[in-house]
Amino acid sequence: MLPVKLQQLQTLLASLERCVIAYSGGVDSTLVAKVAFDVLGPRMLAVTAASPSLMQEDLDEAYTQAEFIGMPHLVIETHELENPNYTSNPANRCYFCKSELHGSLVPLAQERGYGVVLDGANLDDLGDYRPGFQAARERGVRSPLIECQIAKFEVRQLSEYLGLPWWNKPAMPCLASRFPYGEEITPAKLQRLAQAESYLRQLGWRNFRVRSDRDTARIELTPDQLSDFVQTVPLPELVDRFKSFGYTYVTLDLEGYRRGKLNEVLSLGDRALTH
Repeated sequence: MLPVKLQQLQTLLASLERCVIAYSGGVDSTLVAKVAFDVLGPRMLAVTAASPSLMQEDLDEAYTQAEFIGMPHLVIETHELENPNYTSNPANRCYFCKSELHGSLVPLAQERGYGVVLDGANLDDLGDYRPGFQAARERGVRSPLIECQIAKFEVRQLSEYLGLPWWNKPAMPCLASRFPYGEEITPAKLQRLAQAESYLRQLGWRNFRVRSDRDTARIELTPDQLSDFVQTVPLPELVDRFKSFGYTYVTLDLEGYRRGKLNEVLSLGDRALTH
């Protein structure tokens, strides 16, 4: 079945002639970019949006992966933090983020003669609250992985099949997704959060989140990692480091990390919001 899905994706991308890919460096958008480059060569362009909500390490990885593939790659700056509809952090914050992103990518594609903008949304994303989808649809952005019915586990399988070293890379959405809805997002808060997550990465942890709730940093790990974390991490040193970043309290979520946890507080009315 795997080669069939790959062939479907190759056929779809080959039919586009020229395309821009919204390339974050995550495993999904990187798979789209890799296959697009395989079938289109220089007639594709991977574009990464740099902003305070993207960790420097993630931007560096996007550069490294693009160089590994050998594909055309461009980094642009986006300015979602200048939009109060974004910084006020409503339940549909992602709509305003993707509006800024695709509001930059679509004109760029048109100016440079690329016919369409693509993103890396996969089939599993349809099962969560994703207001950014509407912003993409409004601007004609296409999602090849969804069109080919490719789920997240298949993205990883295909990436490994194609020899991409980061096939099992943890999902790392933007830093703004770590804040509870309604808390204002500022550059300073994003910076302290980036420092906290970078510190944990330096300690060797990869599959985690640091949730930032006012003056509290709440560390989420998968349940199977909790015991090892408590036993091996120098907790007093960790607390001191987090306080040096600007947090007052540091906690560990005993329930653990799971995908879509932030959206569990939303009512059906909240999920019906679009813009």
